[in-house]
Amino acid sequence: MRPKIVLTIAGSDSSGGAGIQADLKTIAAHGCYGMSAITALIAQNTRGVAAVHTPPAEFLAAQLQSVISDFPPDAIKIGMLPDAQCVRAVVAALREYQKKRRLLPVILDPVMVAASGAALTEEDAVEVMRRELFPFVTLVTPNLREAERLSGLGLASQADMEAAAPKISHTVLLKGGHLEGTGANDLLWYDDQLTWLRGKRLDIGETHGTGCTLSSAIACRMAQGHELPEACKLAKGWLSWLLGDKPDFGVPNGPLHHR
Repeated sequence: MRPKIVLTIAGSDSSGGAGIQADLKTIAAHGCYGMSAITALIAQNTRGVAAVHTPPAEFLAAQLQSVISDFPPDAIKIGMLPDAQCVRAVVAALREYQKKRRLLPVILDPVMVAASGAALTEEDAVEVMRRELFPFVTLVTPNLREAERLSGLGLASQADMEAAAPKISHTVLLKGGHLEGTGANDLLWYDDQLTWLRGKRLDIGETHGTGCTLSSAIACRMAQGHELPEACKLAKGWLSWLLGDKPDFGVPNGPLHHR
């Protein structure tokens, strides 16, 4: 049986802990075949971002046309989209693909700020993303900072998360790992219902690339036939296992060892 094909559209992390590199490691760990279209080249490590280079949107469009035309994906994960032109290139590719083929899972991790605090997405790209890309997306997976930006609400409690999730998109997995407390609880807004995915907070410090890893794992699970709620639960469980045994290097935001 051929492996499921998962395409990641994201930025490249030279340290290997996030972005395209983390996505492809996650895809391989799930037994899927990974393809990539790179939206930005980022010079970074676990300490911070040194530089960002964004290739022309036309080059992103060429990457997408090349891989999709030869290897039709079973699921797509989208990460960092640095500017409005990149967002529109992805939208154009999705629109063209869906004209010719069946709908497929599209998981969007709206990467806007690096763990170190560096901005990764221009302001005008956020509104274009909401208006033009969200209608093509199966699931949006923001962290608390990204959710605040998308919803316009401050998020300091689980009640705040419950108020914000429906304002973001039709289907959202709102990650609550940075909320104060003993739990690492995520909120799924799906089919007009709110469901908490509970988890235990681990005393391991900050971690680099967890959002990329989680969204890619969800894409893999959906490519393999799992329904969205089950895919989210399985991906969260796998990520928790990785967090419990992450390598002892990288300061202050250590990476995962995808396997």
